[in-house]
Amino acid sequence: MQSSYNAADDARARGGSALPRISIVIPVLNDAARLARCLASIDANTYPRELREIIVADNGSTDGSRDVAGLFGAMVLNLPGINVANMRNEAARAATGDIVAFVDADHEIVPQWLERAAASLADPSVVGAGAAYSAPPDGRWVQQEYNALRGPTRGRAETEWLGSGNLAVRRSAFQAVGGFDATLETCEDVDLCRRLRATGGRLIADEGLKSVHMGDPDSLTAILRGELWRGRNNLRVSLRGPLSLRAVPSVVIPILDVFFLAMCVVAVIVRGRALWLAAAGAGAFMALSLLRAAKISANLERRRPADLAGAFAVATAYDLGRALALVVPVSHGLRRRRAA
Repeated sequence: MQSSYNAADDARARGGSALPRISIVIPVLNDAARLARCLASIDANTYPRELREIIVADNGSTDGSRDVAGLFGAMVLNLPGINVANMRNEAARAATGDIVAFVDADHEIVPQWLERAAASLADPSVVGAGAAYSAPPDGRWVQQEYNALRGPTRGRAETEWLGSGNLAVRRSAFQAVGGFDATLETCEDVDLCRRLRATGGRLIADEGLKSVHMGDPDSLTAILRGELWRGRNNLRVSLRGPLSLRAVPSVVIPILDVFFLAMCVVAVIVRGRALWLAAAGAGAFMALSLLRAAKISANLERRRPADLAGAFAVATAYDLGRALALVVPVSHGLRRRRAA
């Protein structure tokens, strides 16, 4: 699936310092209202209009999402019944830009986003650029705590991974590695970034590529469901190649948590004869969640007692979802129905 890629040749093909054409790919399924806000944020960008195109990959919407896309002059691809990785790949094949920007329908980007993406990718050694998602500024406390768990992008620095809802890639590099792995329901962005970096290209996290994720989970139940789905391909992707230090916790902690939860289940089965086992399992699980809560607290602007308690609640929901994902497969469709 992977072939050689020469970034210098790609830069020469663009004609030196000429501004590149950017294709913005937006996958959507029954999300017309947020799609309209996403498209409005793209429309407000300062980048020359003649150098951008919008491609909306529709997964079979019945709520008018295709009509909304048409109002903003987007090309609409009808792609029902396939996963999001495949949707993005199909849209990227239709793209004509030097850069393909992947922006999810529930995101809103800043007016300088396209300009900053082009600036980052002007360096021929850079194959992709993006930033960590930002929570809605008026979001609920759960969203603010979840945002702190994710951590902010500060300044501009090389990174190992960028989320596919806020990502710009050099189209030739994307094609060279075969695009997203369409066999993956989740973690397809982690896998893509690893393969892009394996070509010798660099990934850049740039705070100027800010994107507000309006779809951030707004309850502990939503976090649990979201991680139950997102975590399903975590081990499969993480163990595909050399395991970086950054990726070790995402592999080890869910496995340990499954073991600790199993201790609790065994204790329930044998009832009163193994209360010590339940206490040990629950205590160990909570200890790992406390470590994650400490990470959240470190990223919070304020650290009131209520915020610290919220950090622990979010960390626990996250860890529980990631652990259960290893033993309870959940489809994206089921997640969407439960979240409705």
